Amino acid sequence: MTTFVPGLTGTEPGPAADDVPRDIRSSPEPADRAFRLVARGSGAAVLAIMLLVGFFLTYRAWGALSVAGFSFLTTSAWEPDSHRFGIAAVITGTVLIGLVAISLALPLALGTALYISEYAPRRLKRFLVSLVDLMAAVPSVVYGLWGAFFLQGHVVGLSRWISTYFGWIPLFRVEGAEPDDPLASMTVYTSSTFIAGMVVALMVTPIACSVMREAFSQAPPGEREGAYALGATRWGMIRSVVLPFGLGGVIGGTMLGLGRALGETIAVYMIISPVFEIQPHILQNGAISVSSLIALRYGSASELGMSALMAAGLTLFVMTLIVNFIASSIVARSRSGAGAEA
Repeated sequence: MTTFVPGLTGTEPGPAADDVPRDIRSSPEPADRAFRLVARGSGAAVLAIMLLVGFFLTYRAWGALSVAGFSFLTTSAWEPDSHRFGIAAVITGTVLIGLVAISLALPLALGTALYISEYAPRRLKRFLVSLVDLMAAVPSVVYGLWGAFFLQGHVVGLSRWISTYFGWIPLFRVEGAEPDDPLASMTVYTSSTFIAGMVVALMVTPIACSVMREAFSQAPPGEREGAYALGATRWGMIRSVVLPFGLGGVIGGTMLGLGRALGETIAVYMIISPVFEIQPHILQNGAISVSSLIALRYGSASELGMSALMAAGLTLFVMTLIVNFIASSIVARSRSGAGAEA
C-alpha cells in the first residue's frame, strides 16, 4: 500500500507510510501532549478543589446540622447559643435580592450587548467593551459605598411611587406605614431589598453582558446577509437571526449573573440592616443575605455559632454551584450549536 504526499504528481506513488517524515504524521508532538496533560490536570485540580471545599464545609457544619436538623431550613431566628437558629429568613433575603438584581440587570445587559455587537461603530465598540470589562473590575465595596451614601437617599421617591400605585401586589406592599407618611421614607423604605438589588444589578451586568455579546457576535454571517437580502431592516435581522441564535447565551449570561448575585456580600452588608425574619416585601427593610450573615457574625461566633455559619455557607455553596453549573451547560450548548450551524 502506498500513500501520496504533497509535492508529487497524481500518477507517482509516494513513499510507504513508514517512510513518511515524522513532521507529516498525525501523531501528536511532545508540546501537544504536554499541553493536553496540563489542561487535563488543571481541570482535575479545579474539580478536586471544589470537592475539598464541599467536604470542608460539610465537616465543619455537621455539628450545627446535627443540633438543628431539618429545622435549619425552616427557622428564621439566628440564636446559636440558645440552639435556635436557621436560614429561612436569610435564604429568602438572598433569593429576593438575586431576583431583583437579575430583573434589573437582564434588560440592561441585553440592550448593551445588542448595541455593542450590532449598532456601535468599530472604534466606539472597542471603548465600550473595555468600559464594560472595567465595570466588572470595580471592587464590591465601591458599589456598596455608592449604594449606601448616594443611591439609598435618591431612590426613596421611586420606592414610594411603586408602593403607592402597585401596592396591591404583595411583593410591592409596604407594611407598617402609609405611602403618604413623610417619615416613612426614612424608617421603612431605606435599607430595603430593592435598593440592595439595584446595587447588585450593576455588579452582575458586566458578566451577563459579556456572555450575551459573545453569543450575538457568533451569529452566522450568511443568515444575516440572507435576512437583509429578503428586505429585513436591521432590527428585523436582529429579531429573526441574532436573538434566536443567541438565546442560549442570554439564558446562560442571566444565570451566571444570578449566581454572582446570590453570593454578593459587602454591598448587601453595607445597605441592609440585619433582620432575622422572613420579609417578602422588597420595598421595605429586608433580611440580609447568607453571605452577609457570615460576614456579620463571623468575628463574634461561638463554637456552635461558627458551625452554624459553616452550615449556612454550605447551603449557599450548593445553591451557587447548581446555578453556575446550569448556566455553564446552557452556554456550552449554545456555543456547540453555533459551531455546528456555522
